[in-house]
Amino acid sequence: MKPIRHLLLLALTLPLSAAIDFEKDINPILIDNCIDCHGPDKEKAGLRLDQRGIMLKGGDSGLPTIVPGDPKASYLMEIISGQDPDMIMPPKGDPLSSEQISLIEKWIEEGAEWPGQMDQVAETTTDHWSFQPVVRPDVPESSESNPIDAFLDESLRKAGITPNEAADPNSLIRRASIILTGLPPTYDQVSSFSEEYAADPEKAYAELVDKLLDSPHFGERWAQHWLDVIRWSETNGSEANLYRKGAWTYRDYVIRAFNEDLPYDQFITEQLAGDQLGAGEATGFLVAGPHVPAATVGREPTAIRQARADRLDEIISTVGASMLGVTVSCARCHNHKFDPVSIQDYYSMSAIFQGVEFAGRYPELADDHPRKKRAMEIYPKMGQERRKLAESMDYWQENWGGHIDMTFPATNTRKLRIEFSKPNIFIDELEVFGPEDRNKNLASSSLGTTLTDAPEMADEGSKVEKANDGKYGTMVWKSRAPKGSKEMPWVEIDFPSTQLVERFRFSRNREYYFETDYLDMNKNEQFPDYRILALRQDGSWEEIADSRKSSKQLKSDPALKDASERLHEYMTILAEEGPRHSFIGKFEEQPGPTYVFHRGSPENPRDEVPPAGIEVIDGSLGLNSETPDPQRRMAFANWLTAPENPLTARVMVNRIWHHIFGTGIVATGSDFGLAGSPPSHPELLDWLAAEFVHPEQENISEWSTKSMIRLIVMSKAFRRSSLPNSIGLDKDAGSLLLWRYPPHRIEAEAIRDGILLASGKLDPSLGGRSFRIHNVKKTYSQWEVIDNYSEVTWRRMIYQERMRRVDDQIFTAFDFPDCGQVRDKRPVSTTPLQSLNLLNSPFVVSQSEYIAERAMKEADNRLEDAVLRAFELILNRKPDSEELAACTQTAKSNSLAIVCRSLINSNEFAFLP
Repeated sequence: MKPIRHLLLLALTLPLSAAIDFEKDINPILIDNCIDCHGPDKEKAGLRLDQRGIMLKGGDSGLPTIVPGDPKASYLMEIISGQDPDMIMPPKGDPLSSEQISLIEKWIEEGAEWPGQMDQVAETTTDHWSFQPVVRPDVPESSESNPIDAFLDESLRKAGITPNEAADPNSLIRRASIILTGLPPTYDQVSSFSEEYAADPEKAYAELVDKLLDSPHFGERWAQHWLDVIRWSETNGSEANLYRKGAWTYRDYVIRAFNEDLPYDQFITEQLAGDQLGAGEATGFLVAGPHVPAATVGREPTAIRQARADRLDEIISTVGASMLGVTVSCARCHNHKFDPVSIQDYYSMSAIFQGVEFAGRYPELADDHPRKKRAMEIYPKMGQERRKLAESMDYWQENWGGHIDMTFPATNTRKLRIEFSKPNIFIDELEVFGPEDRNKNLASSSLGTTLTDAPEMADEGSKVEKANDGKYGTMVWKSRAPKGSKEMPWVEIDFPSTQLVERFRFSRNREYYFETDYLDMNKNEQFPDYRILALRQDGSWEEIADSRKSSKQLKSDPALKDASERLHEYMTILAEEGPRHSFIGKFEEQPGPTYVFHRGSPENPRDEVPPAGIEVIDGSLGLNSETPDPQRRMAFANWLTAPENPLTARVMVNRIWHHIFGTGIVATGSDFGLAGSPPSHPELLDWLAAEFVHPEQENISEWSTKSMIRLIVMSKAFRRSSLPNSIGLDKDAGSLLLWRYPPHRIEAEAIRDGILLASGKLDPSLGGRSFRIHNVKKTYSQWEVIDNYSEVTWRRMIYQERMRRVDDQIFTAFDFPDCGQVRDKRPVSTTPLQSLNLLNSPFVVSQSEYIAERAMKEADNRLEDAVLRAFELILNRKPDSEELAACTQTAKSNSLAIVCRSLINSNEFAFLP
C-alpha cells in the first residue's frame, strides 16, 4: 500500500493542468477572432496580434498588449474581458468564452511563450526625413560665392527657369528694412542708399544689412515672430480671460535676446531653465500658452486633475511646436497617428514639466542684468530713507501694494500676537522675518510654526492654518468678531523655539495683486490697522509695534513723513524698473512620479514613465521620478540643443527662411512630421542646419541667428526683382524655386508702425509694460477696446496689450493673431474691412491728419509741395507728374489728409516688393 499512497500524494502535488501550448491553445483563438483586424493585412489601432514583439510594445493605446507573467498589467486581458465596455474585443460577433479568456490569461501568466518569436523586439524606428541625422551635403559647383545661391540655381537649371535680375535699390532697401526691423525706410534713407548703391552696389548693400541687423528695432521685429509661434499673450484665455501681470517681462527678454544675438542653443536653454542661469524671466516661455486658473476650476478633485493635465498639455504643445516642429500633443490619448511619437513619449515629456505651474515669481537675474543693475542703484537710496526713519521711530510700516511690511526692533520671543482693529479680517498669508536670513519666513508651517485664532470668531469653512501654508490667493483665513463685541480678531504665531524677529508681513490676496490687474475691484478696501505683541519670558505680552501709532507719528513730523514718502517713491521705481514679480511660471522642486493616462484621462493612470524626450531620437535622459525639477528641465534643454538632435536646427533655420521669403523650405514650420509638407530644397535645408550649428563660412558664429539671417539676405535670391515672367509663372507659380523674390503682404504691425513713422509720432523707446487699449473690467466680463489711437498708444505695436479672444478693432482685420493657436505663419486674407480700416478707423484718420500737418509744415504750406512730401513720408518716393496732379486736385477739393489716407490704403504701402 505504501507505493500506491506515494503515487496518490505525488499526483496531488502536480499542476492541475498541463502548460499552455501556444500553437494548440492560443493561436487558434487569435486567428479565429483577432487576426482579420490585427494581422498582416490590417493593423487597426496600430496593433498586430501575430507578432509577439509588437504585442509587448502595444498599439496606439500605448499600453503593452501583453506583459509576460502579469495578466493584470496586460491590456489584452482588459479588452477581451469587457472591463471597458467601449473597448471590448472582438467588436463584432460573439465575445470570447470564459474558457478562452482563461487560456489567454494562463498563457500570459506562464510567460507568453511563443515558439520562434521569443527574441522578437519591436523597436521604434522611422525613415521619415526629419528624424534622420543632419548630414552636411556638398555645395553644388557654381560660380556663386554664396552657397545658398549655388543650391537654388541648381534647382532653377533643372527646372529650366532663368532667375530675375536684381531689384532696384528702392525696392531693395524697403524689402530689407521691413524684413529686418519691421519699419520702412524714410525717404532720406532711400535717397542716400540709392546714391551709394549706384557707386558700389555690393558695399552699399552689405553696409545696409549690417546697419539694420545692429538696429535695436531688429529685436522687436524678430521677437514678434517668436511670440506668434508660442502663442504668447497677456491674458490667460479662459472664461475670465484674466490679465497676466508682468508677463511683458518675458516679451522684453525675447527682444533683448534677438538684439544681443543670444546663441539659439542658449536661447532655448534659458527659456526652459533660465531660473538656473540668471535669466529667470526667460521661463515665461513655459507658461506662454492659454490656461484655466486654478482658482476658477472649483474644488471638485476630478476637475482639478483635468485642469492640471490641460495646463501641462499647453506646455508640451508650446515646446513641441516651437522647438521640435512636432505635434507632440497628438499623442496625449494614444500613439501619434502619423509620427513616431508614442503616448509614453508624451507623458515622459509631461514628466519633464511636472514641476511647472502657470503662475508668477520674482525672476532670478544675473548681476549684469539691466533690472538687477537698476535695483543696485535704488537699494542704497531706500536704505538712506529707512535709516532716517529708524533714527526717530521705533517701528514703521511699508505698503508694497500686495502686502504690508512692519519693521520693529529685533526681539527674541517664542510667540507673537497680532491684534486687528476691524471686526472682519481675511488674510491669505502672514510672514515673520529675522535679521539674519531676511528671506526666510519664520512663520511657515513647514518650519513647525503653528497659528491660533479665536474659535468663536472663526469663519465657517475657514482655517487659520491657511495663513501660514505658503500659498497666496483666494483661499484665505477669515475671522469675524461677534456683533457688538469689543474684542477684535487676533492671531497668535507660536514658533517651535525662541526666534529673533524684526519684521512682520501680511497680505489679503497677494495672488491677485501679483498675478492679475485691471479688474474692477473695491479700491476702497484698505489694509486693517493692527498691533503686534511679543511674549516675554515671564509670560506677559509686550507691544512692539502699532500701525496706528506709526501713522500718527509720521503725520505729526514733516521730516519723517517726507522720508516715508520718498521711500515709497523708490519702492514704486524698484517695482517698475528693477526685478519685479512677473508671470513667468512657478516651480515645485520635487514633482514626483508621472503616469501614462489611458485614453488621456487623469482618472485612469497606468504605467509610470521617467522624464525623457522622444525615444526615436534618443530621448532617454537617464532620469527617474526622484529627479528634482531643475535637473529635469536642464537635461531636456541639453538634449534639445545637442548637435545630434535632428530637429532643433532644422526647425529654426526653416523659420528664419520663412520670415525672409514668406514661405519656409518646409511650408509647415511647426510640423515636420508625416502630415507636414516635404521640404522644397531638402539638401539646402540640411546645409543651413549644419551651418547653423557648426559654421564653415567666414564671420559666422555657432547658433547665431543674426549670422544666419545675414547669410540668407546677402544671397542673390533675396535681392532678386519680384517682377513676374511667363516662363517662371508657368513652371513655378508659387515662386518656391525663388527665380524671383516672392512679393507678399506685410503684417499688421509693420503697417501700423509705418503709419506712425510717417506721421513722426512713433515713440521708438524699447521695452517696458505694454500700452493699454482696453477697459478695466469685472472678473467675468469681457475686455473692451476703449482707446487704440491716442498718444499713449504711439509705440510699436509689439508693445500693445496682447489679449486673447479680443478684437483690437483695427488690425485684427489684417490677420493679427488672437494667440489661441500656434502660428508658425500668419494666414493671409483679403477683406473689405482692411480697406475700410485704412480709410476710416480713428487711428488712420488721426494719423493722416498728423501726416498732412507735417507735410504742410515741411513744405512751407505750399500745397503741391506738401502732396509731394506726403508721398515721400508714406511711400518713400516722389510721385510722377500724373500722380502729383491728381492728388493735388484731391487735396484742393477735399483735404491733404484724404490724400494721405488714400496713400496708406494703397497696395504699394501694404506690400513687400
